[in-house]
Amino acid sequence: VQLQASGGGMVQAGGSLRLSCSASGLIPSTTTMGWFRQTPGKQREFVAAIRGSGRRALTNYADSLGARFTISRENGKNTVYLQMNRLKPEDTAVYLCAVGRSDFYANHIPIHYDSWGPGTLVTVSS
Repeated sequence: VQLQASGGGMVQAGGSLRLSCSASGLIPSTTTMGWFRQTPGKQREFVAAIRGSGRRALTNYADSLGARFTISRENGKNTVYLQMNRLKPEDTAVYLCAVGRSDFYANHIPIHYDSWGPGTLVTVSS
């Protein structure tokens, strides 16, 4: 599976961005997909995960986000989105999407993901 994230860029604090992650090949909707972020010198940080799509999707978010981000997935498509609102300078990072496993267990832990994309840079200015 190859993943390609897009939608990153530079935005002022308080603004919004929508990231997309497209995957090649067929990924069952029951497969967990996640977003992580990373800054230089720090460990990869969990952002959000989703299993399924539409109203029945299971989602999980990092507590630190304060409900500013929303992960979603289109039915029948290998694309996952991350809507980021009220962005803060501390949200600046490379955002990476990943394909995990068929269960939703430990979806916040990077080791439970098997495929990673190269990431997209988000820069939030104050």
